[in-house]
Amino acid sequence: MLLSQLPKGSHALVARVVSTSAEVGAATLRRLGELGFIAGEPVRLLRRGPGGREPLAVQVGETLLALRLLEAQCIEVHSVEARGA
Repeated sequence: MLLSQLPKGSHALVARVVSTSAEVGAATLRRLGELGFIAGEPVRLLRRGPGGREPLAVQVGETLLALRLLEAQCIEVHSVEARGA
């Protein structure tokens, strides 16, 4: 599943970061890794922008980020149940 496909409020673990479009180059993938999107890192989709589109408000580890839909489509995740709930 892609991060862009997670329902609002869902918890997941990053599986990997891959290019899903010719518009996404190696520099963008590297930057996503530098921001914390590495295998095994917990991630949560907090909310979507107007109309359910972009930007996506995402928490990766303890960091809050806003991602474009194109970037979120490069992050493969495994959905998990909320911890501590």
